Amino acid sequence: MSKSAHVSETPATRLLKQQKVAFEEYVYEYVDHGGTSEASRQLGLDPHSVVKTLVMEDERKQPLIILMHGDCEVSTRNLARQVGVKRIEPCAPETAQRHSGYQVGGTSPFATRKRMPVWVESTILDLPGIYINGGRRGYLLGLDPAVLGRLLDARPVQVALVD
Repeated sequence: MSKSAHVSETPATRLLKQQKVAFEEYVYEYVDHGGTSEASRQLGLDPHSVVKTLVMEDERKQPLIILMHGDCEVSTRNLARQVGVKRIEPCAPETAQRHSGYQVGGTSPFATRKRMPVWVESTILDLPGIYINGGRRGYLLGLDPAVLGRLLDARPVQVALVD
């Protein structure tokens, strides 16, 4: 595993430090469109424990974040039903970046530019530890999944589609 000694601070790591959340940093070589499978491969991690942060929007263009296992896809139909809206779809990359303040491929759910509701696949909360983007491409943070509820008020849903 490529644990780094130190990576320069991001808004996400600044927030976690302010909240006294313990985390470990993992650096890998970012590959365009490699996603969580590339990060998992390079770092030797279980793709199910690597959590992707997806910025989506409902039919009124209201943004939201869904946190999903790296080896699963999101059923947007089920997500819409569970959060009580008609339709949910992924944001265009530029829109996602405008809402989150992070570059696509480096989106962290922590310290986003715009406050958005956060939903999390419920089984993520059962994992002993997760790896989630730290706010830049090629940079993951290892932490306790309980932090998602505590800091993000992430609400559990069951919307995973296994790849």
